Amino acid sequence: MTTLTTDRRRPTALRWAGRALAWVVILVATSAVAVGVLIPRIAGATPYTILTGSMEPSLPPGTLVVVKPTPAEQIGIGSVITYQLTSGEPTVVTHRVVAVAHGSDGVPSFTTRGDANDAVDLEPVQPVQIRGVVWYSVPELGWMGNAIGQDRRNTAVYVVAGGLGLYAAWMFGGALRGRVTARRTGSDR
Repeated sequence: MTTLTTDRRRPTALRWAGRALAWVVILVATSAVAVGVLIPRIAGATPYTILTGSMEPSLPPGTLVVVKPTPAEQIGIGSVITYQLTSGEPTVVTHRVVAVAHGSDGVPSFTTRGDANDAVDLEPVQPVQIRGVVWYSVPELGWMGNAIGQDRRNTAVYVVAGGLGLYAAWMFGGALRGRVTARRTGSDR
């Protein structure tokens, strides 16, 4: 009967550190995908990336903001909203509501301003322009969304999920091979 040496039974410090690092990377990647894509999708929210410094210091460039659709009647002074510059156009801005006015028809309009800006935005925001209120934000995670492109986020989710699945299968296969080898050599008893 052949026995394994102590070196083969116990992972070396380097191997242990490599495994720990791999699991940290997996955890961070999974968390980033969950926070940036899965949670917003499940909740009916939309992720956006802050590109300018107009909302500093609370929302610096690169911050991922997740915006939840909200009825105009529930938006008040202090709310941070994401809205279209021109209704129906894709360009959006995320600024804080500093005043709410109501027209003669009772429809509200919102005066906004970036936290870092000295003046209010030129045009009041109409309810039809509003994409929603900022639900939560994650600093720096927005750069990842920009790197993979807003239109390619679904592809990135599948690539990351596939990569994590392959890594898990590789780890499982390695553990299974180790057990089979141990049984053949009789060291599993």
